[in-house]
Amino acid sequence: MPAERYHDAVWHSIPEGARPSDLRLQRAFLHERLAALAPHDDRGTGGHGLRVLDVGCGEGQLAAELARAGGRVLGIDVAEEALRRARERYPGLELQLVPERGPWPLADASFDVVWAGDTIEHVADTASWLSEVRRVLRSGGTLLLSTPAHDRLALLALALWPGRFDRHFDPRSAHLRFYTARTLRRLLEDLRFEDVEVRGAGGLPGARRMLLAAARRAPF
Repeated sequence: MPAERYHDAVWHSIPEGARPSDLRLQRAFLHERLAALAPHDDRGTGGHGLRVLDVGCGEGQLAAELARAGGRVLGIDVAEEALRRARERYPGLELQLVPERGPWPLADASFDVVWAGDTIEHVADTASWLSEVRRVLRSGGTLLLSTPAHDRLALLALALWPGRFDRHFDPRSAHLRFYTARTLRRLLEDLRFEDVEVRGAGGLPGARRMLLAAARRAPF
């Protein structure tokens, strides 16, 4: 099955309007980081004026929020079905289909921030994908991302419920990569990101279910 049809088939299996399970955590992380990067407007809203790329934007919930907060947002995805839903829900949102492999049709150094919410775990060629992120970020620009956590205690918690463990690692799942805080930090540093921060969120202390990462593109 061609990659484009595969990704659309995955989206067809997801009910329209489904709320991502950790949307609240992602939203809080994004607004916290954008508030630190940009001046506030008269309403006290962070993110004003920043050019933001939402990679793997899905149905566009967070991209639309970032746009309402004053960001100049482009949402991209490899699935046309995801973008169809986003266009219907948010007609004014700027959206673009991009290829799964190869360069994105976007200019070099054209974004202040790249956000990738629960996307990196779906990527087969992670190094090439992160190289594209670096390419489209301006010098000193910021990468923000989330991905499921797989630190030791999180894996132990999964192992205590065999059915849950099997579902999590089902070989038919769209998840291709599994990250710990250490491996995610090392990956970002190897791809020439600086000031890398990775923290756990959700779940219990020591067994978090999500990793939230922030990193700065190394200067040219």
